[in-house]
Amino acid sequence: MNCDLSRRGFFQQTSTGLYGTALAWLLGQEATSRAAGPISDCNPRTAHFPAKAKSVIHLFQNGGPSQMDLFDPKPMLEKMHGKAYFDKIAGEVEFIKDAGAIMRSPYKFAQHGKCGAWVSEVMPHLAGVVDELAFIRSMYTTNLTHEPAGHIIHTGKMSPGRPAWGSWVVYGLGSENQNLPAYVVLDDPLGMPVNGVDNWQAGFLPPVFQGTRFRSTGSPVLNLRPDTERPSSITKIERDLISKLDRLHKSERPGQGILDARISSYELAARMQIAATDALDIHQEPLVVREAYGIGQPQTDSYGRRCLIARRLVERGVRFVQLFINGQIWDTHTNMAAELRTACARTDQPIAALIRDLKQRGLLDSTLVVWGGEFGRLPIAQLPPDRNELKAGRDHNKNAFCTWMAGGGVQGGITHGETDELGLAAVEKRVSVPDWHATILHLLGLKFDQLFVESNGLKEKLTGVEEAHVVKGILA
Repeated sequence: MNCDLSRRGFFQQTSTGLYGTALAWLLGQEATSRAAGPISDCNPRTAHFPAKAKSVIHLFQNGGPSQMDLFDPKPMLEKMHGKAYFDKIAGEVEFIKDAGAIMRSPYKFAQHGKCGAWVSEVMPHLAGVVDELAFIRSMYTTNLTHEPAGHIIHTGKMSPGRPAWGSWVVYGLGSENQNLPAYVVLDDPLGMPVNGVDNWQAGFLPPVFQGTRFRSTGSPVLNLRPDTERPSSITKIERDLISKLDRLHKSERPGQGILDARISSYELAARMQIAATDALDIHQEPLVVREAYGIGQPQTDSYGRRCLIARRLVERGVRFVQLFINGQIWDTHTNMAAELRTACARTDQPIAALIRDLKQRGLLDSTLVVWGGEFGRLPIAQLPPDRNELKAGRDHNKNAFCTWMAGGGVQGGITHGETDELGLAAVEKRVSVPDWHATILHLLGLKFDQLFVESNGLKEKLTGVEEAHVVKGILA
C-alpha cells in the first residue's frame, strides 16, 4: 500500500469505492442544501428553548416620543427652565438654528399602580395598567434622523433592504395558523409611515416572510374575493388543477425562493377568504368591548379598531402583528404641548384596552406587547420661526428614549435603567437596539446569535455583528 498518497491519487482510488460513494453523497447533500436555500415556509417550528411568548404585537410610534414628557420626569428641567444649554450639546442638535434654552415639560406627572411608575397626565388610560408594563428608560440608538433610525429599529441596520425583525421572528418560528399570514401589518388608513413598506420587507430572507398588509375597514385584503361568485364545487376543481400545475412547475425549478413564495401566497389567499374575513370582523365583539377600545369615537376609532384586530389575530395563532400610525405624529418639533397631547389621545385608550383585554382572556402571558419609537427628544426647546416659546417643541435625541414591553415573559411593574438629570442621555443599565432585539428574540425562545441565514458567505443576523445582550432585568 502506498502511504505517500497524493490528493489526486486519493480521489482516483476512492472514486469507485465505498469512500467515494460516501464522499459523493455528502457533496450532493451540500449542493442540494445550497440550492434549496434557507427555510421558505411558515409551518410552525420548534424554538431554540422553551419560550415565554408565542406571539408579538408591536405598537410602533413613529416620530420619536418624548421621554421626559411621557414616562421619565426630570425635576431639573423645571429648575433650569430658560437657561442656555445649546453650547454644551451642539453636536447632538439636528436643527441648530432653531435651538433654544432648557425647556420644562408642559405636563404634570404622577405615580400610578402598585409599582409607583411615573406617567404623564396625557396618558391617563395607560396609567391604569402600569403594573403590567416593564419600562426601559435607558434606550439609545446611533442615528438622529427618522429614516435611518427607523431602519435600525425595524431591521437592525440604518441602511434599507434588510429583513424586518418581524420577518426574522417568522423565519425562526413559523406560524400556528396556516390560514392567515404569519406576519400581519395594520398600517394607518390616513397614510403610510416613514420608510413605507421597507418597514416590513423580508430583505434577503425568502419573500414568504415579509409582512402582509391588512386593511382595518372594508375588505381586509384587496382582490381577495373573485368578482363573480361560483359554486364551491367548481372552485374546488379549479384550485386542485392549479395546485397540480404549480407542483409540476415547481418540480422542474428547485431552489427558487421567489417562485415558492408566490405559490404559497396564492394558496394562502385561497384559504384566507374565510379566515381573514372572520378575524377582522370586529362586529362579532360585544359592544362593551368595542367601546373600551374607543371604537366609535373620532379620535380613537381607527387605532382602536386595529388594536382590537391585533388581539383577534394573535388569538387565532398569528405570530407577529405590527401597528403603524400615519406619518410621524410623535415628531413634535413645534407646538409640542398640543401635538403630543393629540398623539396620546389617538393611541392611549386603545393601547390600555388591548393590555386589559389580553389579560382578561388569558392571552397576555403568551403575547409580548412592545411599544416605542425610533429615538427620543432633547431637553432644550426647538423654537418656531417666530421664536414663540409658547409654541416650542423638542428636537431629535439619539442618546436617550423610552420603550416598554408587557406580557410574554416580561416582569410587569418595573422600570429598567435611567437617564441623566436632564433626560439627555442614558447613563444606567443602557440598552442598545441590538440588546432590545436580542431580548425580544429571547422571550420567543430564540437565541439571537443562532438565528441567522447565510448570505454572500456571511451569517446574517438581526443583531448583526454588534455585541448584544439580553436585558435580563425585565424578565419575569
